[in-house]
Amino acid sequence: MICFDLLIGFLKVGLFAFGGAYGAIPLIRDVVLSYGWIEDEMLTYMIAVSESTPGPIMVNLATYVGSSQAGFRGALIATTAVVLPSFIIILLIMVLLKKLLKNPYVQAVLRGLKPCIIGIILATGVFMILQHSVGSPGALSFDTTAIIMTIVLGTVYFGSRKVLKNGISPIGLIGISALAGLIVYGL
Repeated sequence: MICFDLLIGFLKVGLFAFGGAYGAIPLIRDVVLSYGWIEDEMLTYMIAVSESTPGPIMVNLATYVGSSQAGFRGALIATTAVVLPSFIIILLIMVLLKKLLKNPYVQAVLRGLKPCIIGIILATGVFMILQHSVGSPGALSFDTTAIIMTIVLGTVYFGSRKVLKNGISPIGLIGISALAGLIVYGL
């Protein structure tokens, strides 16, 4: 039964995740928490680990959750389920791409999705900064350290675009973030 639940849960994620991995995090959170596979705090840690390791975040999260629930078979099922819809859609788009992208209605839909995706990614970032208060369930409190680190990293990123030609690479920013996390939270 768990394998079937993994298949259905991650097919939902694969089918309805627009905007890439960051846009999919709220959907992954909803599916994982609704099935009770892992706790919210562990999911937050796994998002950070999945972001820092090679490969797409959705695939890394699906593999971890599947593995934690049903071993290798669960990891294989969850990973396949999260990737399969995109794979099929990309194959279909490649066949229809030239005609489809010239259609004004398709262009209108794509332009309409952009602000939604930006909002989802922004909401995910804000949600990750906010933490559930330990003392009172359901109440939110601000992690000032996380907010300060976000501001500093944002300043480093946008400041580097002024100093360097192309700015700091995402890999460099992830490295700086990991180092800052070790210094601030590890010590």
